[in-house]
Parts: sequence; structure tokens; C-alpha cells
Amino acid sequence: MEPLKIFPAIDLKGGQVVRLTEGDMARATIYGDDPAAQAADFARAGASHLHVVDLDGAFAGESRNGAAVEAIVAQFPGKVQVGGGIRDRAAIDRWLALGVDRVVIGTAALTDPELVRGAARDLPGRIIVGVDARDGMVATHGWAAVSDVPVADLARRFADVGVAALLFTDVGRDGMLKGCNVDASVDLARAVPIPVIASGGVAGLGDIRLLALHRRDGIEGVITGRAIYDGRLDLAAALAVAVAD
Repeated sequence: MEPLKIFPAIDLKGGQVVRLTEGDMARATIYGDDPAAQAADFARAGASHLHVVDLDGAFAGESRNGAAVEAIVAQFPGKVQVGGGIRDRAAIDRWLALGVDRVVIGTAALTDPELVRGAARDLPGRIIVGVDARDGMVATHGWAAVSDVPVADLARRFADVGVAALLFTDVGRDGMLKGCNVDASVDLARAVPIPVIASGGVAGLGDIRLLALHRRDGIEGVITGRAIYDGRLDLAAALAVAVAD
């Protein structure tokens, strides 16, 4: 069985590495001003996957940190997935042309599902649907708005079009270090035939161990940011437990 994929997160705001609390741009903690150097540090710690979010782009609806992402891709030898403001086919193609491995589409999955279906069919293995939840409902536009669509309902719309994975984030836990919502992540993975990447609230190795135990249920990986930056989670140790049975 494949190990649980560990995705250290680099969230970009104004070209800086930040982490938000509950998706609130006004509650951003700055962790550095050299995203490419941070990516290289993660690679040295053993990471082979990286999750990058253009936070400004998520709110603006178009790329705002393209230069930083390009620098990250140049410095990181593994696979980079990018999300934030990707709402048309041109944006998808631009990121992939820069060397990004997979793109994450969130808001447009709800507002323009045909974009996702067409891209997933044309680009198998390259499209991830971001399923962001607040109290079980899909959140959009950088988590600033909450829809009336249940998370599982959105996920099922893309069950048969070749989507590579679902990125499930419990917005209320993101950046809070409360612990990942493992139950909701596993429930979603069991509900749809698409691998799930869990995100939001990872507090330490315990979350990694729990998620690794559910790989057979469809949990592909986990994204972690603040826990690493704050020293609560050692990336090398996380990678070691990711293979637990």
C-alpha cells in the first residue's frame, strides 16, 4: 500500500509565507519572505509533495503570486500542487505549463462544474477538487462565502470524470491546531470513489497516524502547515509514520 502523502503547505500572501486562522485574511501569521527557500527546506527534510495556495488569488479570482509559485517549482524537486483563484481553463493551463503537477479548483467546482469536468477528462490525474467545508456546507471565494450545498453532494458531482483527488478542508479548524477532522475526512472518502486529501487543523503526529490508518478507506494524504511552522510537528517524523498499517 502506498504511504500516506504528506503535503507541507506554503500559503502565499503578498509574496510572503503565511498561515491564516480559520481562513481569515486579517488573521495571518507571517512565517517568512522567501517561499522558494521554504520549499527547499521541506525538500531537505524529505518531502516529495508540496501544497501551495495563492491566497490573494483565491480572493481576487485570478493569480496574484505567480512569480513566487514559479520560484517554488524551480527549487522543489518533487511534485507541487497549487490552488487559489483558478477559475478558468487558461489559468489551469498556465500553472501546468509552469511545471505544477496538479491544480486545485475550489470555487469554480461549485460555480462552473463543466470547467472541472472538461479539464479532468482532458488532463487525467492533474485536477483536484477543493471541497472546503464550514459546518458541513461548501465554502467558496477564499472561504468568505458559505453555500447551501452539502460537501458530499458536491463531491459526488465529479465521481466519474477523472478527478485525481478531493482536497477536504474543515475551515473551522484550519490554522487552529485543534486536530484534523479525521471522521469527516474518512466519511467523505467512503462516500465517493475519489481519493481524499485531508486538511485543516493538524496538530501533531497523532493526526498523521490516524489518517494513515485509513488509507484503505480512500485517504490519500494530508496537508499540514502551522503545526510544522510552529514546531509542533516534525516533518521527518510525520513522513516516517505515514507508512503505518
